[in-house]
Amino acid sequence: MIHARSIVKRYNGFTALDGVSFDFEENGIFGIIGHNGAGKTTLLKILAGLLAPTSGSYVIDGIDVIEHPNALKEKLGYLPEESRLYETMTVDAYLSFFGEIYGLDTATIAQRSSTLLSQLSLEAGGKRIGELSKGMRRKVAIARSLIHEPSLLIYDEPTSGLDPMTSRYISEFLRDLRTRQNKTVILSAHNLYQVEEICDRVMILRRGKEVAFGTMDELRETFGTLTYEIHFTMDDTRCLAGVLEYREEGGVFVAVVHDVDALNEVTACIAEGNGRVKKIESKYPSLEEMLVKIGK
Repeated sequence: MIHARSIVKRYNGFTALDGVSFDFEENGIFGIIGHNGAGKTTLLKILAGLLAPTSGSYVIDGIDVIEHPNALKEKLGYLPEESRLYETMTVDAYLSFFGEIYGLDTATIAQRSSTLLSQLSLEAGGKRIGELSKGMRRKVAIARSLIHEPSLLIYDEPTSGLDPMTSRYISEFLRDLRTRQNKTVILSAHNLYQVEEICDRVMILRRGKEVAFGTMDELRETFGTLTYEIHFTMDDTRCLAGVLEYREEGGVFVAVVHDVDALNEVTACIAEGNGRVKKIESKYPSLEEMLVKIGK
């Protein structure tokens, strides 16, 4: 279990974090989102033991990370937003270097490196890191964060700037780390669709304060209600005038209603006008819509 209480961070009078608190079960994915400057990276660095808060407490597995930050290192894999790598090294040499830092023997390093490169579909072909694409370099950084088999991973924008295919691959890889390898992943991301897809719980920060924290279902209940989107066709829509607001998308009309009673009334009205309902979609507000609603 991860416990954070009243975390505050101030820089020369500026408050970057203002009393952030949460509990999070292990073996899950925890997303932290917010506009630029909300405090995401500052919070991640504190959670990784890289930055001391001005005040507050942070305990994981009984370790007081603020008092004993080094005690977290052997179980922590950290990925900063920018992959600063040793570009003159080959991938194998780079992973071996970090494996040795963690005290691993040569055979263990070779076995873990081979497994990680296979899992990440990373075929460097003996190239130096500086010769690799951005996506491949990001995979190398992820492999480095996992070489010592940590139980806690803290990733700052793991898919930032990557092409959609690589971004999707890394998202699935993170999901696999949770489900098959029982890792705990804490991440920040501007890719809000990715956060919705893979995170068990999400925290929304605004100007250093926690605005909301919970599962996606809990956040949806907080920031909006279920709506129904009705897609239909009609030859003559004059009967809907003054009754229903709708828009046209490629020859199909789309109307949005907010409860089942209104849904039934609209579908009956469409049927009476000799229209045809093509599909009905239920929709909750997305994380993007929630951030827009919260504002900067």
